[in-house]
Amino acid sequence: MKVLLVEDEPRLAEALAQLLRDGGWQADTAADGPSGLELARSGGYAAAVLDVMLPGLDGFRLCRTLREEGNSLPILMLTARSDLADKVAGLDCGADDYMTKPFAPEELMARLRALVRRQGEPPAQGLAFADLRLDPTTHALSRGEKSVQLSPKEFGLLRLLMAKGGAVCPKGAILEQLWNGAEDNNVEAYISFLRKKFFYLGSRASIATLRKVGYRLEDPEEGAASGK
Repeated sequence: MKVLLVEDEPRLAEALAQLLRDGGWQADTAADGPSGLELARSGGYAAAVLDVMLPGLDGFRLCRTLREEGNSLPILMLTARSDLADKVAGLDCGADDYMTKPFAPEELMARLRALVRRQGEPPAQGLAFADLRLDPTTHALSRGEKSVQLSPKEFGLLRLLMAKGGAVCPKGAILEQLWNGAEDNNVEAYISFLRKKFFYLGSRASIATLRKVGYRLEDPEEGAASGK
């Protein structure tokens, strides 16, 4: 799922985008109101996070414009303005939720997931492989009745692998989506964490490493069925 972030403070915008990537989501950012409005009109977003104090067009007016145009994009206002009057103004202009800074990252992610659920977003695709199921709401990995909680990075990594359905997921794609393109030796560490959780759950699935290429999920039963 993809989220639109409209925030004019660069460091906060990047921190929010990284938080979403860690959770397995995609993020587009805009640094001013007019750019945010144009992106929101383009569609394809599960939700939007809007700052209120934006250059060119503030968050209240941006939200109101979208609603007047019939756009039902779920919107969460995220701002330092904590007065009751501002909260009321934000909700009255069409926002679905309102959070004030500073905020707990876990609460922000939980509220975004709640907004998407209320909009009837179809279940995320590619969240099952072999005997494993990955819950996009709770970030729990389960096999039958047994489950284990994944960290944001573990969830994001396994979601990428499951979305490939057994095909190779290039290491470069993992670094781009989960580590913002930076070279990071932690990828192999998180692969190891996931392997341990597969073992704990007693899953038949495994993660294969293809040196200098990437990683892929493997299901021995599927291989046997195909005669491999």
